[in-house]
Amino acid sequence: MSQYNFKKIAVVPTSTEFIDVTLSKTQRKTPTVIHKHYKITRIRQFYMRKVRFTQSNFHERLSQIIQEFPKLEDVHPFYADLMNVLYDKDHYKLALGQINTCRHLIDNVAKDYVRLLKYGDSMYRCKQLKRAAMGRMATLIKRQAPALQYLEQVRQHLGRLPSIDPNTRTILVCGFPNVGKSSFVNKITRADVEVQPYAFTTKALYVGHTDYKYLRWQVVDTPGILDHPLEERNTIEMQAITALAHLRAAVLYVADPSEQCGYNLQQQISLFNNIRPLFANKPLMFVLNKTDIIRMEDLPEEKKSVLNEIVQDPDILMLEMSTFTEDGVMNVKQEACDRLLTFRIESKMRTKKVNDFLNRVHVAMPQPRDDKQRLPFIPEQVVLKKQAMLTDGALPKKKLLREIELELGDDYILDLKRNYDLPEEIKYDIIPEIWEGHNIADYIDPDILKRLEELEKEEETRMQAGYYDDTDEEEDEETKNIHGLALKIREKKKIMKIERDLKKNSRKPTLPRNTVAKTRERSVAGLKRKMSELGVDIDDKNPNTNFARSVSRARSQPPEKRIRKESTARSRSRSMSKPPRDEMGIKDLSMKLKLQKHKAKSQKKGIAKLARKGEGDRHIFDLKPKHLFTGKRGTGKTDRR
Repeated sequence: MSQYNFKKIAVVPTSTEFIDVTLSKTQRKTPTVIHKHYKITRIRQFYMRKVRFTQSNFHERLSQIIQEFPKLEDVHPFYADLMNVLYDKDHYKLALGQINTCRHLIDNVAKDYVRLLKYGDSMYRCKQLKRAAMGRMATLIKRQAPALQYLEQVRQHLGRLPSIDPNTRTILVCGFPNVGKSSFVNKITRADVEVQPYAFTTKALYVGHTDYKYLRWQVVDTPGILDHPLEERNTIEMQAITALAHLRAAVLYVADPSEQCGYNLQQQISLFNNIRPLFANKPLMFVLNKTDIIRMEDLPEEKKSVLNEIVQDPDILMLEMSTFTEDGVMNVKQEACDRLLTFRIESKMRTKKVNDFLNRVHVAMPQPRDDKQRLPFIPEQVVLKKQAMLTDGALPKKKLLREIELELGDDYILDLKRNYDLPEEIKYDIIPEIWEGHNIADYIDPDILKRLEELEKEEETRMQAGYYDDTDEEEDEETKNIHGLALKIREKKKIMKIERDLKKNSRKPTLPRNTVAKTRERSVAGLKRKMSELGVDIDDKNPNTNFARSVSRARSQPPEKRIRKESTARSRSRSMSKPPRDEMGIKDLSMKLKLQKHKAKSQKKGIAKLARKGEGDRHIFDLKPKHLFTGKRGTGKTDRR
């Protein structure tokens, strides 16, 4: 991978924290109650589960550490060499290898002890095997204390490294200490690199970002480099060498011709020639800083002759700038960006992928079909705008509604229909679209006025002919009485219906059934009374109007049977209309006894599932097992993992 987010690596705990957290999680997430009278298979499963759970927690946490730390073979060579410079890759790989070995050993310990727990013959032996397994796992973690501590320090340092993308557009600034590299980076980017008047102020890589031609560029400030052999350079210098070797960037070598940095111009050019092999296949620029003190044309002849070798090299562009007065700073930035863009395009054109892409690109050239000249159509507004740009004139601006409102003041009226695509004579007509839930467009008829006139004439003709005169005969007396009676009956029915609804919906407190007898709401007598009030004669003797139901009476029984029946009813204190629930659907006495035996057996089976002897079993087991609380206990921990 080209870039790695080191800030997402989780914190590496110490060995003591590792053990405490894992064992505490085991205690919380697994069952904690076991009794010696349980079946031995249940006891084995209890302790095997604890061992497996502990092993899985250790395995998961160690695997997370191994996976989150970057592998030197997977990251970009720049990051791999930078980590080698800062942490020594052998030591780093050794620490991760120890964590990996510890993970495999913990898996093997858990596997072995789970196999032994399968043959545990008592609760005591199973518990001792569990303690031995957890103890060996904890011992293995304790032995990794130095590796865990080292990886935590590496994680903290990796999180502080700048986020450098090795494949994006990059400008790399290098040179002797105190020549103005950090000042240049602060001028062209939003970075805030510390600047001091002494050497080696910058001790690590710093990254800033700038914009040019709508593209984002990263500018890397490197620590100062001294002119001595590679094996004698320290960690600070090696960071700059690593960046020069692996980043595909435009290189700015900054020199100080005023020699205020403490090194003469000959030494600076010597360093440039010494590290020049690192600049191979990269755009290179030699920048003379601090021109506010001395310019190139003011240099003595011997220094000019030293710089002539660099000036005559066609691959090197020499520029001048002053970070103090900011003269030439933006020119250096633009030249560096342009040269890098050109270099990246040329390098891409040399690859094989470009040929495949160019084969798919076709530029069509239109051919004239006759002698007629067809000029391109350019809208009038575009022509006016182009002329205004050439003559620096102002285009006539269209008035906005806001400007019109400010001009008119209180006389302004908002016109919402001004842009309607309708003729002027009907644009401002007020026509409702929906009336009484209907679409008016469905009822528009072009001949509606003509039809209205015809209907009015027809109505006048009917009125003149006496079509609407009242010609009904007078009703006789009997018919009037029938109609009046029917009207009263309908009104009474409506009132009864309303009263019934009110009784249903009203929430009145109801009394128990046995205390007060519920009055019957409807009866024959009540119906007779109400109908007589309405004037309807209901006679009991008339068979057509007798609505009462015939009530059947039971035949008289002998006194002996009646007494026996009453005594039986009193003894059972229940109605004889229903048999007892335990006799419902039973054919004879033998079937009843059989059902009672089946009922007792099923109840006993349900009680046995609850580990009870019967319904009266109220035994409470000992919640403090002797094997866990016997012996002398000190003042230290009393937990029992």
